Amino acid sequence: MNTERRFSVMVVEDHPIMRMGIASIIAAQPDMTVCCQADTGEAAVEGFRHHHPDITLMDLRLPGISGVEALRIIRGEDRHARCVILTTYEGDEDIYQALDAGAAGYVIKAMSYETLVDALRRVHAGGRYLPPPVARSLANRTPNSDLSPREREVLALMARGKSNRGIADALKISEATVKCHVSVILQRLNVEDRTQAVLAALQRGLAHL
Repeated sequence: MNTERRFSVMVVEDHPIMRMGIASIIAAQPDMTVCCQADTGEAAVEGFRHHHPDITLMDLRLPGISGVEALRIIRGEDRHARCVILTTYEGDEDIYQALDAGAAGYVIKAMSYETLVDALRRVHAGGRYLPPPVARSLANRTPNSDLSPREREVLALMARGKSNRGIADALKISEATVKCHVSVILQRLNVEDRTQAVLAALQRGLAHL
């Protein structure tokens, strides 16, 4: 097939071997080409500005700014930019944040390479791609469970084993305020105690160890 008819993909992945493998899979397709590769969120933004790929294939966890943050910048500059997320994370909050940032597809790295290729083709054709496990995880997302930036900070410190006092010291707020945040977090995650809150946060992608 003529390379002029191929659509271009930017591969954003911080692990070199994984990135090379993904790029090889894409380059082997008759209708795709890899226009550039990036290993950080900042490099992804610069790569998009320079190469204007048809599809950006983005990992979520990257050095520097996250994949979601990079996607928000890219979409802020070009609202027509198309992105597929490729990640090991399938928590409902990870999925929600990626789709909210403008991703049109979400693929888990443990899935087959055929799934990845199918996702890229569908998104390039103007569609969306959420494989069944991802769609189910998103459907099970608890309504009204959005946490404020401060509540996310408190939850992240809870996941690291910090006490209320330790959280208060780290965030330069009062212990009473921390207790209030914890109470709201428990309510929004629909759990009864801190341990359950941390487990729910790790499962859903609200916090990472």
